[in-house]
Amino acid sequence: MAETNVRNNRKTREGLVVSNKMNKTVVIAIIERVRHPKYDKFITRTKKLYAHDEANDAKTGDKVRVVETRPMSKTKRWRVVEVLERAK
Repeated sequence: MAETNVRNNRKTREGLVVSNKMNKTVVIAIIERVRHPKYDKFITRTKKLYAHDEANDAKTGDKVRVVETRPMSKTKRWRVVEVLERAK
């Protein structure tokens, strides 16, 4: 019972595929808009995540959902769950 609770608490993110040059790996850009504490202007922050894509399904420009998983390599800690929107 304790194991299912831990599995349900995995982080999920949505982002844009920036690169799919590697085999079974995609690079995803997570874009976040935050308000500056002093100047009250919105700033866009971009974070890159390396995600495992077992089927090599995601292409550059696709919007995907990723979920946190065990470390797959030195930098890969995420897994592609689904492709939300294909690139036009």
